[in-house]
Amino acid sequence: MVRTPLTPEERLRGERLGTLLRAARGERSMAVVAASAGISAETLRKIETGRAPTPAFFTVAALAGALGLSLDEILGRCAPEPSAVPLIA
Repeated sequence: MVRTPLTPEERLRGERLGTLLRAARGERSMAVVAASAGISAETLRKIETGRAPTPAFFTVAALAGALGLSLDEILGRCAPEPSAVPLIA
C-alpha cells in the first residue's frame, strides 16, 4: 500500500505538535514521559522531531495525559491558522 504524501499543512501541524510536546516535557527524560504514556521513547522522539507528524489520536491523548495537557490546548496550538476565506451565511 502506498501512503499519500503529507501536505505542507500536515507537516507544519506535526512540527507544532512536536515543539509543544517537547516544551511540555521540560526537563523530564523522554524515557520517563514515554513510559508514562505507554509508548516507546523512539516514538516520542519521532513525534517531537517531526519524523512522525501524524501520530494516532490515542498516542496524542496518552501523551497529553502524561504531560498534563488538555486535548483542547493541543488542538488550539497545533491546528492550522483560520482561513482568510469569508464564510457564506
